[in-house]
Amino acid sequence: MPDAEVFYLRHLPLPKSPDEVMQELINETSWRAEKVTVWGKQHLQPRLISWFGDSGNRYSYSGVVLDPQPWTPLLRELKTAVEQISDEQFNSVLLNYYRDHRDSMGFHSDDEPELGAKPIIASVSLGATRTFIMKHKTNKFLRQVRIPLESGSLLVMKGDTQRNWKHGTDKETRPCGPRVNLTFHRITRFISVRC
Repeated sequence: MPDAEVFYLRHLPLPKSPDEVMQELINETSWRAEKVTVWGKQHLQPRLISWFGDSGNRYSYSGVVLDPQPWTPLLRELKTAVEQISDEQFNSVLLNYYRDHRDSMGFHSDDEPELGAKPIIASVSLGATRTFIMKHKTNKFLRQVRIPLESGSLLVMKGDTQRNWKHGTDKETRPCGPRVNLTFHRITRFISVRC
């Protein structure tokens, strides 16, 4: 892909089977239904979310402000597995729960200021395979990239990917089972210095 660094691993080594990990996350996570602001209007997100991470790693997007819950033992194990494979360090994770084929994620870039100039995003998929769609922001001649994200897979985006590409997950036309997606981030701290 031009103007991007994207890597896909079909099978991330997990502490349990992907289905067991997904079911534990569904059962033990405090899920939230959030409203986001898009083009000045509020909409209920078509999925449930939950935010975990190191203390103080607040994250905000589209009018939603998230303060982290503390890491659970399972999320720490998953973070370690992702860090070992990607050779990157993360301090927070956004969990997205797609309950069925009607849940989705609109096109966006993970380019919020707290993610730094060149965000590194590591995405773990569990459950039903859903198609991850990427489209270039400015080059309309480039075709969309469509990646079926299998259960237990890892997708890493880094470099200028967020600057140049948007990504999303459409609703499905056919019924499908649940899916949990974990999006690992590295929140950077901006320090204001007075002279």
